[in-house]
Amino acid sequence: MKLIADCGSTKIDWVVLDGEKVVGTATTSGMNALMMSVEEMSERIKTELVPQIESSSITEVYYYGAGCIGQACNDVAEAVRKNFANVNVVEVNSDLLAAARALCGKNKGIACILGTGSNSCYYDGEKIVKNVSPLGYILGDEGSGAVLGKLLVGDLFKEQLPAHLCNKFYDRFHLDRLEIITRVYKQPGANKFLASLSPFLCENIEEPAIHRLVLNAFKSFFVRNVENYDNFRDLPCNFVGSVAYHYRQVLEEAALTFGINIDKVIKSPMEGLINYHINN
Repeated sequence: MKLIADCGSTKIDWVVLDGEKVVGTATTSGMNALMMSVEEMSERIKTELVPQIESSSITEVYYYGAGCIGQACNDVAEAVRKNFANVNVVEVNSDLLAAARALCGKNKGIACILGTGSNSCYYDGEKIVKNVSPLGYILGDEGSGAVLGKLLVGDLFKEQLPAHLCNKFYDRFHLDRLEIITRVYKQPGANKFLASLSPFLCENIEEPAIHRLVLNAFKSFFVRNVENYDNFRDLPCNFVGSVAYHYRQVLEEAALTFGINIDKVIKSPMEGLINYHINN
């Protein structure tokens, strides 16, 4: 049987495949392979995952997660092998390859992530050929939830939004300028905090000032990321992530400006990963 893992910072979704059927699912706490030892990851798998599935039946493990590069991949693989005695294949890859496989399968295309952060790549049907560095929410991550939240707060405090929207924001979040600045500059997890504000944009997307902010953010994503890939207008451009999913209409509006064809938009990669690993 195959075990597929979609690992995020807060949780991991696990699916067990028997041929073409899903025969088990589980959810555990997230793991960051860059910040945890092999022993810590192994213990978490042992205590949180193994009790939920029939571990002795697992022969192949396909694990995808942010930060899974270089030695971190080897560490995750070692932690997995410590808990699955009969496994003969352990493949650890990045969340970007998860997006590419989920969105494109075995076909060429551009795969993009728009969630709390953003990322993109050109995928040749087997591997990632080119990746424009996302650079994080301070230097990049265009179109992400964190950057949308950052732009929202900037427009709020620089009086770029109508008064009724400013009042609506304060009523919605009960935050003042000092508290927001403290959360952004003095406390950890500023990107997640900023992303938590971005649903306000979706709730008020019919407001011209809000629509313009979101549209310009997505245009920036296409200019600074997608346009760097050769033949980007001739390839399907696919998206995974909550931001892409909830703002699809505005995302397509931005893409149209550049003659880019958006093909598939999904909220989570797992459904696509299941289909990929059933067929491969």
